[in-house]
Amino acid sequence: MRKLSCLLPWLTLLVLSNGLRSAEPSQWSFRNHVLPVLSKAGCNTGGCHGALAGKGGFRLSLNAYDPAADWYHITRETKGRRIDLSQPAASLLLTKPTAATRHKGGKRLDPRSEDYRILAEWIASGAPGPSAQDATLSQLEVIPARSSVTKGATLQLQVKAHYSDGSVEDVTKWAKFASADETVAKVDPANGQVEIIGHGEGAVTAWFSSQIVMARVISPFPADIPAEVFAKEKRSHFVDDLVLSQLEQLHLRPSPPASDGDWIRRVYLDTIGVLPTPSETIAFQQDTRPDKDERLIDQLLAREEFVDYWTYRWADLFLVNGRLLRPEAVKSYYQWLRERIRDNVPWDELVQEVLTAKGGSIEEGATNFYAVHQDPETMAENVSQAFLSLSINCAKCHNHPLEKWTNDQYYAFANLFARVRAKGWGGDARNGDGIRTLYVEPVGDLIQPGKGKPQPPAPLDAQPIPADDTGDRREVLAQWLTSPKNPYFTRSIANRVWAAFFGAGIVNPVDDLRVSNPASNEPLLQALSAYLANQDYDLKALMRLILTSQTYRRSSEALPENQKETKYFSRYYPRRIMAEVLHDAIATVTQVPGRFDKIALQDGSTEKTDYYPTGTRALQLYDSAVSSYFLKTFGRNERAITCECERSSQPSMIQVLHLANGDALNDKLSQKMGQVTDLLKTHSTPANLVRQAYLMCLSRPPTEDEMTGFVDLLAAAPPTEKRAAVEDLFWALMTSREFLFQH
Repeated sequence: MRKLSCLLPWLTLLVLSNGLRSAEPSQWSFRNHVLPVLSKAGCNTGGCHGALAGKGGFRLSLNAYDPAADWYHITRETKGRRIDLSQPAASLLLTKPTAATRHKGGKRLDPRSEDYRILAEWIASGAPGPSAQDATLSQLEVIPARSSVTKGATLQLQVKAHYSDGSVEDVTKWAKFASADETVAKVDPANGQVEIIGHGEGAVTAWFSSQIVMARVISPFPADIPAEVFAKEKRSHFVDDLVLSQLEQLHLRPSPPASDGDWIRRVYLDTIGVLPTPSETIAFQQDTRPDKDERLIDQLLAREEFVDYWTYRWADLFLVNGRLLRPEAVKSYYQWLRERIRDNVPWDELVQEVLTAKGGSIEEGATNFYAVHQDPETMAENVSQAFLSLSINCAKCHNHPLEKWTNDQYYAFANLFARVRAKGWGGDARNGDGIRTLYVEPVGDLIQPGKGKPQPPAPLDAQPIPADDTGDRREVLAQWLTSPKNPYFTRSIANRVWAAFFGAGIVNPVDDLRVSNPASNEPLLQALSAYLANQDYDLKALMRLILTSQTYRRSSEALPENQKETKYFSRYYPRRIMAEVLHDAIATVTQVPGRFDKIALQDGSTEKTDYYPTGTRALQLYDSAVSSYFLKTFGRNERAITCECERSSQPSMIQVLHLANGDALNDKLSQKMGQVTDLLKTHSTPANLVRQAYLMCLSRPPTEDEMTGFVDLLAAAPPTEKRAAVEDLFWALMTSREFLFQH
């Protein structure tokens, strides 16, 4: 204590002199001033006193999410030893962070700073706690909200807090800053100074008092592109206008249109998940009508394969998974979804139906959405993730550290599901006997652990439902969630559909619409969302809009002026074909179908199944538990959790080895009843055979050099080796990047 006693007179004088510098007595609010000081100093982070168990016997709520509890811990816990009302400078709340007293966290506060003065004057005024009369933060503002700057420049951000009593404060010194894209801009997290280090559209988030606001910064690429380049670009509708507008701002030249061969292959794979046949490719290339693209798109949207493909894709979102559901229930769930896709049921109606589902798991397939989850918290988290693209999981224990969602909001939202029950839930998810029947109780609430009582049930950012209402709370949820006024619902599905065709969302990851993860083209996402709402949530209408755009028609070949960008859609981005589509493409080309006769169980074992007859395509599998080494190797979504991260489209060495040496391709090419045998019978000349192989695999004829090389190979092969030469031809094509990738 000798060190502290020596410093005490000086610290006391410092407190008094700091106070004299104010033009009038400061009225510091615990909620609006003291807690921001502690937050900025890092006292309530997860690595310090904000940890679940606190630190050094002192606990604060994470990022100040519980002001009342924080005030108690600071002023009342351990007999109030942390503050000294008679000698504020002797308070542990001041001596610890200034390192006047030994502190494991080191020095966090300068005794000459305004933050120190705020804490000292607050203690001197009696350390008043939070109250209902406190002004509340109504709006957070960042200045400038949008700016265009060049690489190497710096920019100072200012953050203002607008309070309910009309007051406005500069809170820049207490705000926390982070860059959403550090390839474009870096920010000093302490003071909001931005350094532009790259090119593109970046964003910096500012966080203060559980609110977050964003500043956009545009740094054009160095290319000098004449304005007439953009003026002359072909445009189909507003999608192209908005994409080209951003490209012009960023000085990015758009790639030219794709060839007919590339585009027909692309649109078939993206829309119905199958390769075009050689005859379909030739017919399209020979079609001279100006609207041939639109005609083909309409044909594809009406095909049965469209239903298979999109049912399969949405089954990832709905977690149609035989590890979690009984066999007949899985089938019922998938058939329910397939019927809705076949009938083009509007997305809002489909989601309303699943949210309010009741009845038996076989007769009412949609009820299996709840059978996968079974507890209110998991239901709430998956509904939010699947249909709003929001992760609220962090708010289960505390206020979300990076978003606005609070612990109270989490339990209010989860309480909407507290009365959902079912006969037959629990036990073995897959092998239990009987039908699970879902129903809703008229009473019952979910207790919020931290408070020992329930939160009034309420959708996120919406008014609560009266506690005495005995109706199905999910009805209110469904109406709120699918409303065009909901800021997340329409954006979520519009972004998911866009990503399905481009391999990247306007927001990435596609199921992460948090404020701190901005869209790469916000006007485009807003326009797509508005269009979908105006089309009464007709997903086919949205798909047609995207497919008919010149943006989708662009080549995947990069230009010198756009080769470094990966998110502004100046070109089509190549990506590996998804596992199921690739499996079916190999089966189609070789004319040898796959076999799906085993189900993988939770314990790693398998069991036989006869649900999938010979000829079943991978895109017709309704159960993600079907055992397939190929699908697993190439990144199939196992549907264990609601997350796009469950599916991988990244190439790997294992995939290369499996195609090069495994049975996925080699066994199919050597089958005597397969494609190679047929071609040897029907195509007498090497040139015809090579041309047909290219059309089957790559949807284009061979170039002159390619034709010469393979014709010479086939012509040089002796009769006994001709089949092997043809197999080598197909192997070379089907292991090429051009076959394996969507481009």
